[in-house]
Amino acid sequence: MKKKYFINANIIDPYNSLNETGGLIIDENGKIEGVGKKVNTNNIPSREKVIDLKGKHIFPGLVDMRVFVGEPGFEYKENFRTLSEAALSGGVTSVVTMPNTNPVIDNVSIVDFLRRRGRDKSKINIFPTAALTVNTEGENMTEFGLLQGKGIIGFTDGIKTIQNPRIMNRIMNSASDLNSLIIQHAEDAELSKDGMINDGIIATKLGLQGIPVSAELLILERDLTLLEYNNCRYHISQISSASSVEIIRERKKKVNFSCGVSINNLSLNENDIGDFKTFLKLSPPLRTEDDRNALVQGLVDEMIDVIVSDHKPEDEENKRLTFAQAETGASGIETLLPLSLELYHNGSVNLETIIKALTSSPAKILKINKGNLSIGNDADFCIVDINKPWVVRKEKLISKSKNTPIEDKKLQGKVMNTFVNGEELFKAE
Repeated sequence: MKKKYFINANIIDPYNSLNETGGLIIDENGKIEGVGKKVNTNNIPSREKVIDLKGKHIFPGLVDMRVFVGEPGFEYKENFRTLSEAALSGGVTSVVTMPNTNPVIDNVSIVDFLRRRGRDKSKINIFPTAALTVNTEGENMTEFGLLQGKGIIGFTDGIKTIQNPRIMNRIMNSASDLNSLIIQHAEDAELSKDGMINDGIIATKLGLQGIPVSAELLILERDLTLLEYNNCRYHISQISSASSVEIIRERKKKVNFSCGVSINNLSLNENDIGDFKTFLKLSPPLRTEDDRNALVQGLVDEMIDVIVSDHKPEDEENKRLTFAQAETGASGIETLLPLSLELYHNGSVNLETIIKALTSSPAKILKINKGNLSIGNDADFCIVDINKPWVVRKEKLISKSKNTPIEDKKLQGKVMNTFVNGEELFKAE
């Protein structure tokens, strides 16, 4: 690999407190050799070929903490190859995969298979999670120690929630002893039973069973109370309401934990569902505009640490059904960054806060050396034209499943190139 020299870029790297115009040097081994304002034509040998980015932005490669991949068992929805290609087009270079596959990722032999497949088929960094409980049934804990020894980054039942407080207490106690990361999807099963969208006026109008905010709050209050007595690494996968933000604001004064939000809940509300748009059947559901605004403010105040795509690809056969029958979830990894940039363009959130929530914050929670442009690290980064307008077209999405909730939406900001280990793996047409 030849050295690469980039100049005249707007570089934002929250981990290293970089927000300046400068350049980037990638060495022969795909590592970062130089970054920032000191990298310019005056400091680069005249014989070297220089790439002038003309004011485009360089961000660290995005770290997406909530991604569903179809392997094993659901390869017709997504596989490691299509996931990595879709991720690269969105500037995502590292993903945390959920264990809700078939079979479930809950034992060492399946982890071995998963890591081999990820290594052979994926071009990005795959950080797998394993199930909290055997077969995600919420009853018997998995072998945290053995699974961590095989490279598992954290534990979650993915789309399911641990309902039994006694089992959750035991999980937290074990996680504390083993320094394991617990990732919880906060939703009470009884309160959300048969629910499809936010419990409110829109649900009544459409005649659909609602999911009340209290379903989320009940689990948050329970888990954060247990956390006071079990000091473990605990992450709330996604929140969706103003009330949840207030609980987090209050509890962060007492205990240490982290919290995420889906870009869908930051950008859309229940009114977008219109007349039964099944591509917007999501979990947690889209809530009111007041809730959305509170989530945005929670991001500004850094009560919310992470933005995720909640990429859950579903084939059209599972989405082109009645609302009650349609599968929950949306494809989103390709549009995660551009949709996040909408918050910057409309003046809601500053750019550094957005990039921090997409890069260094998830990396810190996961304890991985990604999401930054530190000298000596792997050169995982993306080049972005943050002002380039484009329209989301389903047929142009790279993901195997095309269930985007924002089809035909006009966005401003596009990933032009993505590099992993210094190698360009994506270039926009």
